[in-house]
Amino acid sequence: MDYRNLGATGVKVSPLCLGTMMLGAWGNPDHEDSTRIVHAALAAGINFVDTADVYSNGESERIVGKALAGRRDSVVLATKVNSPMGADPNERGSSRRWILRACEDSLRRLGTDYLDLYQVHRPDPDTAVDETLGALTDLVRQGKVRYLGSSTFPPAAIVQAQWTAERRGRERFVCEQPPYSLLTRSVENEVLPTCAEHKLGVLAWSPLAGGWLSGRWRTGAAELTSRRTEKMPHPTTHAHYDLSVPGNQAKLDAATALAELADEAGLPLIHLALAFVVRHPAVTSAVIGPRTLAHLDSQLGAADVTLDEAVLDRIDEIVAPGTDLNPADTGYHSPALADAWRRRRPVHSGR
Repeated sequence: MDYRNLGATGVKVSPLCLGTMMLGAWGNPDHEDSTRIVHAALAAGINFVDTADVYSNGESERIVGKALAGRRDSVVLATKVNSPMGADPNERGSSRRWILRACEDSLRRLGTDYLDLYQVHRPDPDTAVDETLGALTDLVRQGKVRYLGSSTFPPAAIVQAQWTAERRGRERFVCEQPPYSLLTRSVENEVLPTCAEHKLGVLAWSPLAGGWLSGRWRTGAAELTSRRTEKMPHPTTHAHYDLSVPGNQAKLDAATALAELADEAGLPLIHLALAFVVRHPAVTSAVIGPRTLAHLDSQLGAADVTLDEAVLDRIDEIVAPGTDLNPADTGYHSPALADAWRRRRPVHSGR
């Protein structure tokens, strides 16, 4: 593989990163089979593995830890913190109290004494970014974490974190992990340019749009379902797949047109989709999330595919640059829009 720099760190990572969300109860509960997937990815040249504490409530981290036994030093290992890990309101978020505990928990599950990359899974509007970076900086200085990153941060939050790190003497985020695919392109507007401006690496999550670009979702297909609608413990999961949602119907139409384009180009749609993501100059690596060995095999070849300008122009005609066909797929929604009181000046009596 043609290894790339992770931002300005000098660390070399593969253009495909093995995401492990589907290893465990959310996808493949067979630990031995999941271990074979990890080993096959490493054998193919992938040296970058990404997980999170919340994936199957820690089970994914335990699987990864077992799979990397004896191979740890040759792998760039990343995990995340922020998502709920229990009913306790303090078992989540980006506070110092939770980050320090969650890191120890992840290290234990992964069977390692350090993390190459520790990422904040989502912005936390309830915690000052200086507190978050302060706790993460302590972990770096203790030798438990090598580098820090963010995931699904809007551009203003990316910049705020960079400024805070500089002004407060904190370790800075060296990469961002946004959603990016042929069907989810809004990050092209500001997120990717902002990352390039600050020399941040970019790990694109869901480059196959949650399975929409697997080649199975096409107009007229006999069955249109996703295993995620059955396994993922999230109340809005169906909003990403229900065809009564206009954005999802638009995704089906686009996926069908993209599949036809891939056929014309002599490529599997999966290869077209992954090659598109890693072609963007700001993107370091696309995070693939296989549930089976067959899924992994279908994705590995994309690392060797280069799309020509004519194909890229056709893609832009099908899905315009900078657009999301379903806004629900962006992975983050501003809290400024969640509550009416944030948008309405209170009415004072007597005026």
